[in-house]
Amino acid sequence: MTAPVFVVEDVRADGAGQYVLDGPEGRHAVSVKRLRPGEAVVLTDGAGRWAEGEVAAAEGKDRLIVDLREVHEEPEAAPRITVVQALPKGDRGEVAVETMTEVGVDAIVPWAASRCITQWKGERGLKALGKWRATAREAGKQSRRVRFPEVADAATTKQVGALLAKADFAAVLHESGDAPLAAVELPAEGEIVLVVGPEGGVSPEELALFEEAGARPYRLGPSVLRTSTAGTAAAALLLGRTGRWS
Repeated sequence: MTAPVFVVEDVRADGAGQYVLDGPEGRHAVSVKRLRPGEAVVLTDGAGRWAEGEVAAAEGKDRLIVDLREVHEEPEAAPRITVVQALPKGDRGEVAVETMTEVGVDAIVPWAASRCITQWKGERGLKALGKWRATAREAGKQSRRVRFPEVADAATTKQVGALLAKADFAAVLHESGDAPLAAVELPAEGEIVLVVGPEGGVSPEELALFEEAGARPYRLGPSVLRTSTAGTAAAALLLGRTGRWS
């Protein structure tokens, strides 16, 4: 088992020394994980900076004293993989974010597609976005990542089109695709952007706009996956094919 990961605002650049982990993270380490002196931990800012440490002491219910070692900087992975995720119903969006984070997606863009039953508006939309971001953070910790995926503000179809136009490879998961995603040639660098539509599918108008931006439709496989699982399956395929899982 690898060392548990805890998120801190700042991992000191000067490296070795003692660090006091308190607040919610300290409480989780002491009262939930029940860490004891001598056990290993990892502290990270979630943006690539991290340091290994060893528990020196646990104080009260929410203070962990950690002896830090050298600070490291994890570079951004290449190619970068962004998934544009149409808004699913209920908590399926959080399920999608959780599993995409676990497999290694670098960025997630919530998309208000025309056929989405769920629409993010006003305070409700801000609350939903906050849940997606909190889910990415917790899933990043659980999966022992030190660079968590960015969860962008909800995008319109036009904004998604602009994102696709700048990508080094762009694809839309769609049954009309005449080629399997498993067979396409992928770039070794740059950015891959993948669009996952809602349960009702990507509309013809959206598909046409995305194709104009350079994103062709591709098949994922012989079965039909739900929107909350398609992005994870496709990302895993791409991560394996680009060598990021090797």
